Amino acid sequence: MPNATPDTRQTVLEISDLWKSFDSNHVLRGVGLQLHQGENLVVLGKSGSGKSVLIKLIIGLMEPDKGEIKVFGKNIPQLKQAELDEIRTRIGFLFQSNALYDSMTVRENLEFPLRRHRKKLTQVEVDSLIEEVLSNVGLAHTKDMMPSELSGGMKKRIALARTLILKPEIILYDEPTTGLDPVTSREISNLMLDIQKKYNTSSIIIAHDMSCVRITANRIITLVDGTCYAVGTWDELSHSSDPKVKQFFE
Repeated sequence: MPNATPDTRQTVLEISDLWKSFDSNHVLRGVGLQLHQGENLVVLGKSGSGKSVLIKLIIGLMEPDKGEIKVFGKNIPQLKQAELDEIRTRIGFLFQSNALYDSMTVRENLEFPLRRHRKKLTQVEVDSLIEEVLSNVGLAHTKDMMPSELSGGMKKRIALARTLILKPEIILYDEPTTGLDPVTSREISNLMLDIQKKYNTSSIIIAHDMSCVRITANRIITLVDGTCYAVGTWDELSHSSDPKVKQFFE
């Protein structure tokens, strides 16, 4: 279990007074949080609490009703499309469903973001990056395989490799261990920790799997009633006597 990250580190993402509603459903009610350089921040919340909405707001797929989302000092809701696209190249997103292209080999899946965002790279440089990320997720032998030939855990590792190939400074994980057996879930959680240390990434992790939370979290935020209700380390929150916090750790 990682230690809490000191607040003296640079803040790479800061959310202030964030509100989002869908008709009469007030999902986020003044959410505020900070993500520090090199930190894994886990967001806990019941289904429908706004965790996925929060992620979509951060990368500009939705617009907030009110509030600021500053990533690398720039307020996401105010950015023009070109500025937003530039910021997105610095943010990796690991989809819950992995979102691999079924008709492409592993190599082609990894090449895809490079062809789009790193057009000046030579084929030798592309091949080198593919070898590097596949090696870092322990699947160097799979580059010519199709997604249909991979197990659930292998698909998750390849999806993580594709996330890493642009060398993102921030990674957003959406339920990274959903649907995996306990052993594979623990392997993915430890891999996320290895990635944090090797690349010094800052991550927001949306998770229900408390084993994953315990392994990966430097700090944890609980979303309750549309607010960041409690913030702390695993040890601090897991020993809380507050029923609204305690429910996540029982």
